[in-house]
Amino acid sequence: MQYDVIVIGSGPGGYVAAIRAAQLGLKTACIEKYSTFGGTCLNVGCIPSKALLDSSEHYYNASHTFKTHGINLDNLSVDITQMMKRKTEVVGKNTSGITFLFKKNKIDSYQGVGSFKDKNTIVITKADGTTQEITGTNVIIATGSKPSSLPFIKIDKKRIITSTEALTLTEIPKHLILIGGGVIGLELGSVYARLGAKVSVIEFMDSIIPTMDKSLGKELQKVMQKQGVEFYLGHKVTGATVKGKEVTVTFDSPTGEKKELKGDYCLVAVGRIAYTDGLGLDKIGLAVEERGRKVTVNDHLETSVKGVYAIGDVIRGAMLAHKAEDEGTLVAETIAGQKPHINYNLIPGVVYTWPEVAAVGQTEEQLKDAGVKYKTGSFPFRASGRAVASGDLDGFVKVLADEATDEILGVHIIGPRAADMIAEAVLAMEFRASAEDVARTSHAHPTYTEAFREACLAATGNRAIHI
Repeated sequence: MQYDVIVIGSGPGGYVAAIRAAQLGLKTACIEKYSTFGGTCLNVGCIPSKALLDSSEHYYNASHTFKTHGINLDNLSVDITQMMKRKTEVVGKNTSGITFLFKKNKIDSYQGVGSFKDKNTIVITKADGTTQEITGTNVIIATGSKPSSLPFIKIDKKRIITSTEALTLTEIPKHLILIGGGVIGLELGSVYARLGAKVSVIEFMDSIIPTMDKSLGKELQKVMQKQGVEFYLGHKVTGATVKGKEVTVTFDSPTGEKKELKGDYCLVAVGRIAYTDGLGLDKIGLAVEERGRKVTVNDHLETSVKGVYAIGDVIRGAMLAHKAEDEGTLVAETIAGQKPHINYNLIPGVVYTWPEVAAVGQTEEQLKDAGVKYKTGSFPFRASGRAVASGDLDGFVKVLADEATDEILGVHIIGPRAADMIAEAVLAMEFRASAEDVARTSHAHPTYTEAFREACLAATGNRAIHI
């Protein structure tokens, strides 16, 4: 079979690239090694974790806040089997949706492992060992990533686990030890903390979510501590061993003191690594970076081999599903002769704990390091009428604006529905809005988004009304 575009991988980047290419009239194929489409995001990442986060949030609210609303419940309990069943059903609905979209857009799908024979020929190795070859004018590598680990820790997938296994536990841990205070670990840690597990977080850096504005990490830590999560920041893990059903994690304090924690599960969440094994990149003269196994691309996301592109987690930048989707669209449109663009500064980042955390643009630390003169305005949700009504009082919105031009340079939110609120900030910044522009834009009352407007008012001369 001869195609205009062959996509290897059907995660958010891959399936979006395939659909957009087909929309543009290009004969398109997509290869997926697993039995379902959607990659990590739909199968063992974004979607199942959000399903469990939602379920655990309902339980936590029922056990902690319903009484204040006049709702009394007796004999409240968690049915972890049903919770996992619902999660699986959510995943199934999303993956079957990709199947429908492929058929609708007349995309040929192949199941098996795709690898390069040459730059235009892809060998598909099926589960039964048989092979098939297809050819394409353009090939898009969208193979995503897999959980990373520490070299001295053996993942047994039973007691020492990754995010993948954490999504399929059949019991609520008594004590979950979490190695890594980043997005993935904190989200899954919060799931089990809400369900009643003791959760301990060991993080090498001096703050959680260390890539985001430090004020967000401080506030999230404070809130999660109120929820019972304990933190060991600036600590270095030295080992993890299993004996029966007990895991022992050893680590050093910032002063060198030897410590250890014992629990029944240890979740290793120290990031992800690009999945480029078995692609046969050497056969077309492509090398990957020594660390991270990422593929090097130009501004059009084309590799050094003409007609071979790479997107998503296998290339530079944050490992985010929506980044991969934008890159998939960009490559498809580039192949079709269009001139798309992506502003990587405006790719938002989100942590789906509760309260949620979301940010876009520059952090305060980045602006200071760059010597940019800026002004800041913030507004606490505690002063928001909508937040008071819902009982979600933790968090704030912080806006950073250029001191001279008032252009918004960064927006950092921790609070209710921050993941949805950040979209307004992204749109405003895409059009290079000033804080004054947002401050003069009417926001419905009462809504959480009024806090963004108030923060912009605060940034334009301490004009916030409700503080």
